[in-house]
Amino acid sequence: MNVYLDVQHLSKSFGALTLFSDISFSIGEGQKVGLIARNGTGKSTLLSILAGKEGYDAGSIVFRRDLKVGFLEQSPRFDPDESVLDACFNHEGEEEKVLKAKQVLTQLKIRDLNQPMGQLSGGQQKRVALANVLLTEPDFIILDEPTNHLDLEMIEWLEGYLGRSNRTLLMVTHDRFFLDRVCSVILELDDRTVYTYRGNYAYYLEKRQERIDNRRAEIARANNLYRTELEWMRRMPQARGHKAKYREDAFYELERVAKQRIEERQIRLKASNVYIGSKIFECQYISKAFSPSGGGEEAITILKDFYYNFSRFEKMGIVGNNGTGKSTFIKMLLGQVPVDEGRIIIGDTVRFGYFSQEGLQFDEQQKVIDVVRDIAEYVDLGGGRKLSASQLLQHFLFTNEQQYNYVYKLSGGERRKLYLCTVLMRQPNFLVLDEPTNDLDIVTLQILEEYLQDFPGCVIVVSHDRYFMDKVVDHLLVFKGQGVVQDFPGNYTQYREWEKTLPRPLPVREGSNNSKGGKKTAAPSAPPKTKEGQGGGSSSRKLTYKEKREMEQLEKDIAALEAEQKKIEEALCGGTTSVDEITALSKRLPQLKDELDEKSMRWLELSEI
Repeated sequence: MNVYLDVQHLSKSFGALTLFSDISFSIGEGQKVGLIARNGTGKSTLLSILAGKEGYDAGSIVFRRDLKVGFLEQSPRFDPDESVLDACFNHEGEEEKVLKAKQVLTQLKIRDLNQPMGQLSGGQQKRVALANVLLTEPDFIILDEPTNHLDLEMIEWLEGYLGRSNRTLLMVTHDRFFLDRVCSVILELDDRTVYTYRGNYAYYLEKRQERIDNRRAEIARANNLYRTELEWMRRMPQARGHKAKYREDAFYELERVAKQRIEERQIRLKASNVYIGSKIFECQYISKAFSPSGGGEEAITILKDFYYNFSRFEKMGIVGNNGTGKSTFIKMLLGQVPVDEGRIIIGDTVRFGYFSQEGLQFDEQQKVIDVVRDIAEYVDLGGGRKLSASQLLQHFLFTNEQQYNYVYKLSGGERRKLYLCTVLMRQPNFLVLDEPTNDLDIVTLQILEEYLQDFPGCVIVVSHDRYFMDKVVDHLLVFKGQGVVQDFPGNYTQYREWEKTLPRPLPVREGSNNSKGGKKTAAPSAPPKTKEGQGGGSSSRKLTYKEKREMEQLEKDIAALEAEQKKIEEALCGGTTSVDEITALSKRLPQLKDELDEKSMRWLELSEI
């Protein structure tokens, strides 16, 4: 293997805090490596050190000579006056590069290449920074949370882009689907040490559990032997011979192993003291649109005559591309943004807990424990059980030492985690979480998933994290843009699998009408006309009477099949269809596709005569 990066005996501390000590690893040409660690343990710091942005205390970092390295920071900074295009190429806008830039930026939903960077949101700037890294074509790419601020469409595009590339990659991401599909090696930074797993995320989970089980067994054996050796040490306090000295040295090593602790939560956090009535909320034909600033452009429709009656104990996911109105819908529900038409009726017992993208502004000089205690001293779990502020923080992996640290010492991910704890401490019965997975480590995400699975109230989650959505929600609203919202009874993976069974829409043939209000059918379009107005086929003969009748019948059949398809889609997404009916309808959809393809192909053959 051609080694691109070799790290030996690397150590880094901030004052009394040691992030990692004496760690070693190497990355070979073409390897795609994911780095996993808890918030605050030094993931971003390690990437910055490798990229030459930050120093280290001891050790060595050796890249292969003349290797070109690209680095995507978690929070990139730009000159606010430079254009998007200049930010991508450092003012080297050659014609070929500009064309490539347009293609990549379009995939990342950045369309105005002349717009000043200062006018872009933080998320848009992160996408420009990602485009910059990809376009400069480095040999070795280092990415810190590349999927943050990307919608599902962009994430899947980036997944394919990196998966097909032969470039070497090291990245930090909380997106477990992304890790599974892109990375072939996992590095875990745990307990100030790096562990290497030569497989994808699923392989890592399996082998990590084996490592923990083995360590737990080792500690148990050490504890059993320690009791015996401790008794020997107490019986022989005087000067010892050579053999006794050897045994004494072995005792201290045994003591070190025996006193190790594997940090783990003993129980899932389950609250039973949450009451919510049968009336939750009802959207009564609400509409919302925004007019672009400056005027002259068409209004952006978020919702149009949207009706929905939210059920008790429902756990709903909201997905869709950026800019389709997901966060706006939530803010309308919470009363932060007014509706244009219709109304939203909220049940009397509903008590919202809102986790927003913007987050909570903390007093930097306040201690972590005091931030939570200012809200409440404890959470009533029901049945006489109470959870103190400190216990809640501990459940979300804040150690006792961290709880008494000041807020300004927290990493970005730890601040998001603290914000989450302040939301839960208020004991809501309806959790509304807007992008809760951004900047949270994978272990915290697993804890949050368990909490939401057991939560006895209602939940709405807006997220681009497919793995998280599959674990938590049982129902989706899919925002498709311009007021189109699809209601799907299932999780994200089930939705994508169902989408794959749908026939691709066929082009509209001018002048054809179906039986519903004069709408055009989706029969395939005729081939383009030549300049002389002739058909694109080579044959000059006309259709026979029989062929004309066949073509007319095909148009009717295609319209009927499409009407059946639409009816099945509505039934599948209506939320009232039984499991047996869903199964039967799902089997019918592929058959419909085959029939449509067959009839459409015959229609095309006839149209070319």
